[in-house]
Amino acid sequence: MERTAPMMSPVLIAGCLILLVSFAIRASFGVFQIPIAEEFGWLRSEFSLAIAIQNLAWGIGQPLFGAAAEKLGDRFAIVLGALLYAIGLVLSSFAVTPEAHQLLEILVGFGIAGTGFGVILAVVGRAASDANRSMSLAIATAAGSAAQVFGAPVAEWLLGFMSWQSVFLIFAAAILAVLAVLPMMRAPQASRAQIEESLGQILNRAFRDPSFSLIFIGFFSCGYQLGFITAHFPALVTEMCGPILQGGLLDKLGIGTTSALGAIAISVIGLTNIAGTLTAGYLGNRFPKKYLLAGIYVGRTIAATVFIMLPITPGSVLVFSAVMGSLWLATVPLTSGLIAHIYGLRYMGTLYGIIFFSHQLGSFIGVWLGGRMYDLTGDYTMVWWVGVGVGALSAIVHLPVREAPGRPVSRAA
Repeated sequence: MERTAPMMSPVLIAGCLILLVSFAIRASFGVFQIPIAEEFGWLRSEFSLAIAIQNLAWGIGQPLFGAAAEKLGDRFAIVLGALLYAIGLVLSSFAVTPEAHQLLEILVGFGIAGTGFGVILAVVGRAASDANRSMSLAIATAAGSAAQVFGAPVAEWLLGFMSWQSVFLIFAAAILAVLAVLPMMRAPQASRAQIEESLGQILNRAFRDPSFSLIFIGFFSCGYQLGFITAHFPALVTEMCGPILQGGLLDKLGIGTTSALGAIAISVIGLTNIAGTLTAGYLGNRFPKKYLLAGIYVGRTIAATVFIMLPITPGSVLVFSAVMGSLWLATVPLTSGLIAHIYGLRYMGTLYGIIFFSHQLGSFIGVWLGGRMYDLTGDYTMVWWVGVGVGALSAIVHLPVREAPGRPVSRAA
């Protein structure tokens, strides 16, 4: 019999809080680009590479933490992730060389993997009823979006009266403090029908399925675009945006510099993404997810093309941020829901983790290439156009995806 459960369950609330803190910290790293580079006299690519390695480690760690959650327990994976996250931040606050930062971002990346979407969405998905699952995944994803609303601005505000090292220490304490909600993370155990297939069998079925490969390829551009914008957009706005009109609306709101505007742009992306993600979750229960994903990538491609072809002004920055934000993490509930729908929920964490590796590989390239091309050319135009191209590719590759389950599964998304 179909199990019923309230939409706002303790699992969903706790999962949202963990994602909120984890992603607020992660979303702030772009704000540290200029302060850290200026303090040590580094090239832009040095700290960019550190952030890129963080994203790649996140991608590598995601299927590992997904498998650990399925074998050793969800809460074990979350606690381990939080500890690695905090240790990485604390040690980074004492690092004075690019190589040290780059090495320590491996710990931070693994920490995000343990406290991020792969583990949390799998728990939320198992705890939700079939009727509520798509929307529950969207609400949890929206919590990650909400983190961007205040993550970068809080970091910018803290940097106004303390060193970046002290900010890192505060963030380390915050990720440990959120573990207080861990007792609420209790998802139902797998039923007999859900464990008919072993992990090896489900992986073999997925790897032989062309649809799995297409989803894997398509998620690459999502990571490229999000990684590049999160890491470099504040710096891009700081250096390439036209001046803020003195006495204008932004100036009256206290946003008097392009540096402050860059942090606010990330916040706007996070704010509009809440609505975009919830809308994607709602539509995902009513329309084929692959067509919704293709539409999102088309929208991103158009928005990025128009933005880079027009003069960069405070107005265009805010409009682009709002449009891109509405499409930002809308891919996550649709992609994770698609995986659960085709392959079932038992090993959703591991399968989504593998797909997410493609996302983080794209993120690594977007962040690293952004810093590298900036050092070579003095701006971000060329790497921006690469993002436009891969976004168009993702729109195309989702169209042939087969949404019907490859074999009967006990619970579909």
